[in-house]
Amino acid sequence: MIDWSTWSPKETGVLCFIISEGNILLIHKKRGLGAGKINGPGGRIDPGETPLQATIRETREEVALTPLNLEETGQLCFQFKDGYSLRCHVFLASSFNGTPAETDEAVPFWCPVDSIPYDQMWEDDRHWLPLMLKGNKFQGRFIFDGERMESCEVEEVLDKSPEPRGAF
Repeated sequence: MIDWSTWSPKETGVLCFIISEGNILLIHKKRGLGAGKINGPGGRIDPGETPLQATIRETREEVALTPLNLEETGQLCFQFKDGYSLRCHVFLASSFNGTPAETDEAVPFWCPVDSIPYDQMWEDDRHWLPLMLKGNKFQGRFIFDGERMESCEVEEVLDKSPEPRGAF
């Protein structure tokens, strides 16, 4: 078991989900952590960047879109059995500029929000993504052995901001 109250991640990253006209922008990830899976655009926060700045940069780099009206909806903590650990800030955008384009990192596609392919995504997504789609704030803690989820804790955050509690 992990003492999440003292847990500290090795890296911090972001995820961005854009919703437009009943569809959500997803990507087929081509490289890096989660290559071959479906996810939202995102990546690591560079030194000196805020999570918001990283979300905009990563979305531009991965799918050639600039997300607008971004709101942080949650935070996720991942501990992997191999020692890697990641805190991820999750953002939701209600609009965007540009046209989605394939890059060397990702193939973007629009998917109806009622047909999200959870079976092709990380196991944790099915536990928190529905909360985000309902407009709820959330926090999650997960333990993975490779790509297999061993532990899952997700809670709804009742206040307006997903500010960290404990290790978050």
